[in-house]
Amino acid sequence: MSDRVHNTGQERKNVANNGSLSGAVIAVAGAGGPAGHATLVRLAEAGAVVVGADNNPERLAEAVDAARYARGGATVTGETVDLLDLADTRAWAARIEKDHGRIDGLVHLVGGWRGSATFADTDLADWELLEKLLVRTVQHTSLAFFDALQRSDRGRYVLTSAAGAAKPTAGNAAYSAAKAAAEAWTLAMADGFRKAGGEEGPRSAAAILVVKALVHDAMRAERPNAKFAGFTDVKDLAEAIEGVWSKPAAEVNGNRLWLTEKP
Repeated sequence: MSDRVHNTGQERKNVANNGSLSGAVIAVAGAGGPAGHATLVRLAEAGAVVVGADNNPERLAEAVDAARYARGGATVTGETVDLLDLADTRAWAARIEKDHGRIDGLVHLVGGWRGSATFADTDLADWELLEKLLVRTVQHTSLAFFDALQRSDRGRYVLTSAAGAAKPTAGNAAYSAAKAAAEAWTLAMADGFRKAGGEEGPRSAAAILVVKALVHDAMRAERPNAKFAGFTDVKDLAEAIEGVWSKPAAEVNGNRLWLTEKP
C-alpha cells in the first residue's frame, strides 16, 4: 500500500506552463534526498507534472512542498513506494499513467554508499545492501516504466551513476560493482528502445549521467573548508537531467553523459 502526498485545496496553476517540459509527466525515484529536492524543483519550474517517490514519507513531503511552492506553486505529488517490490513499483507506474494519461520520464536517484579502508577489508554485507539499493531498484523501475516510456513521444529514463563504475578503487569494490551493474542494466534498456524504434530510430531513450560525487548546501555548511573537487552540485545535476529532454532520443539513448572528468 502506498501513501500519496497530494496538492491540498484548489490545485494551483503551474507558473512554468511554458517551460521546456510543459505538459510532460515525469516520475522521480528517490525524490526525498538532496538531489531529489533539486530535481523536483527544476522539473516543476520547467513545466512538468512531477510525481516523486521515496521510502521516507516525511522527507518526501518536504521535497514535494519545496518543489510545489518554489515559484508560486507547481503540479507536484508524491508517494511512498517500496521500490524493492516489483509489484508495488509496477502499481505506482500504472497509477501515474492512469491519473495523468501518460508518462514521459523516470529519473532514478536512489542512492547509497558503503566502503572500506582496503580491498581486503571489504564487507560483503555492504554488497548485499548496495545490490538492493543501486541495482534492484533500477531493475524494478526500468521494468515497470519501460512500456509507458515507449508509448511517450519523448520518453526518457535517466540514471545517475558514478565515475567509480568505470574505474573502481580498492575500498569501493561493492559500490563500484553495484553502479556498474546498474549502468549495464540501463544500457540494456536503451537497446530495447533502439530495437523498438526500428529503422526510424528510438523514440524514447535511456541515458546515464555520470558524476564523481554530489555536493549540496548542507554539506558545504558542515565542511566550510572543504573544496569538494570534482563534485557536482545537486542543482547542476538537476539542470543536466532537464537537459536530457532537450536532445533527440537517438543522441542520448544508450550514452553516458559525463558531468565530471572521465577517469
